[in-house]
Amino acid sequence: MLRKLTLSAIAALALSTGGAIAAGGESHVENFSFSFEGPFGTFDQDQLQRGLQVYTQVCAGCHGLQYIPLRTLADHGGIGWTEDEVRAYIDENFIETYDDALQDWRTATPNDNFPANDGVGAPDLSLMAKARAGFHGPYGLGINQFIYGIGGPEYIASLLTGYTGEEVEQFGSVLYENTAFEGGYISMAPPLYDDAVEYADGTPATVEQMAEDVSAFLMWTAEPHLMARKQLGLVAFIILGLFAVLLYLTNKRLWAPVKARAKGTPPSA
Repeated sequence: MLRKLTLSAIAALALSTGGAIAAGGESHVENFSFSFEGPFGTFDQDQLQRGLQVYTQVCAGCHGLQYIPLRTLADHGGIGWTEDEVRAYIDENFIETYDDALQDWRTATPNDNFPANDGVGAPDLSLMAKARAGFHGPYGLGINQFIYGIGGPEYIASLLTGYTGEEVEQFGSVLYENTAFEGGYISMAPPLYDDAVEYADGTPATVEQMAEDVSAFLMWTAEPHLMARKQLGLVAFIILGLFAVLLYLTNKRLWAPVKARAKGTPPSA
């Protein structure tokens, strides 16, 4: 009986090890430094505008942002555009939406959302920075988030810069080796290359720069009110701190007479 159990354990270990090797090993997420990380971090509007340009010219061909209203591009704390600039963006990119009332396509307005795009089965990017959050720490407790940030934009940037150039063909499909993708191989071809876009502000469009810019923009789409939440948290922290000090001083004042009488009482026999 013991011999059978031992053989079964060895076989299970061999199968699990073989599966891990076949999967391609563990993924690696690089720790990028973003301006919005930390309790006092803020979005870099120039970076958000560059990230929108990368999304529009590179990513939008396969991925949509169907949960993001176009009008939020002009919101406070966003990319810093005016309503006229949002309308110009819609016109320049020929953004249309299907109107159920008209039973036809029409030009989008700022009140419409970014178009959905799932024609090739590519995931929507609206919440990607939250859906792919990493750096959770031991047992998913989120301990590392205090040091490294949420990890979602780091994952996206690591994925976009993690292609090694190696390719394999399986069942008629080409897979591309990527150090950040779980399993080691991904079906998405490398979307970025140097000078894939020409930045309006003249920033050199390297793969690393574009990856960080579009990752920051996707973090904004997932957390458009991140700055407001941080400000609210800071105000709440200050108020609670003052309240704690007042409670401490009140407690000392209320108990001071009692403690004084207790010190003057002679010890009992």
